[in-house]
Amino acid sequence: MKSVVMVRSARSVLSVLVLAFVLSAAPAFAQAAAQPPAAFPQGAKIGLVNLQQIAALSVDGKASTAKVQALITKKQGEAAAKAKQLQDNQSKLQQSGALMNDAARAALEKDIERQTVEQQRFEQDAQAEVMELQTQLQGVFQEKLFPILNQMVVEKGLHVLFSAADAGIIAADPGIDLTLEAIKRFDAATASKPAAAAPAPAPGAKPAAAAPAPATPGAKPAAPATPPKP
Repeated sequence: MKSVVMVRSARSVLSVLVLAFVLSAAPAFAQAAAQPPAAFPQGAKIGLVNLQQIAALSVDGKASTAKVQALITKKQGEAAAKAKQLQDNQSKLQQSGALMNDAARAALEKDIERQTVEQQRFEQDAQAEVMELQTQLQGVFQEKLFPILNQMVVEKGLHVLFSAADAGIIAADPGIDLTLEAIKRFDAATASKPAAAAPAPAPGAKPAAAAPAPATPGAKPAAPATPPKP
């Protein structure tokens, strides 16, 4: 069985820079996808796919991009709050520092120094966290997508399938661009399946007996019967 060999540089499809590119290029990709695809040339042995377009237009790719963008937005908000606290203290020192006693001014300066270091560390940690999420989602994205591309190679009898963004192609028959077909297959393969319904009771089965009602709170137990006198 033939297997597809993907260019390893395609692993950057969900990197920070490519994420920004995908977000900005999504409208152009959608407009291109609205055009009917050209017929695949009879007997062609070479195909192309645009991985960035798949990431921008597929349901799974959109979900991954949204997760990364949500984390970036969250970290930007946290960074802005920390920056405001630092700026407020710097303004306070500049405007009122001369009126403070030595101990108060030294404490404020120490707070500013600590906040400056924390701000730098936060930015580094936030960038690492975003990159970690991107790497994780990228791996899952490729694990789902590449088998589908490999299946297309086998079905169409291709000798090679190129990543359009990495192959340096100058001109090609539009029919060998299999991106839209790949998106359609990818969406079908990754579509969410409805939750399984609860199993119906077996024919003729009796419903379970209702549990006995609990005793009424505060009810007194019945008085014991008076024993007969001898």
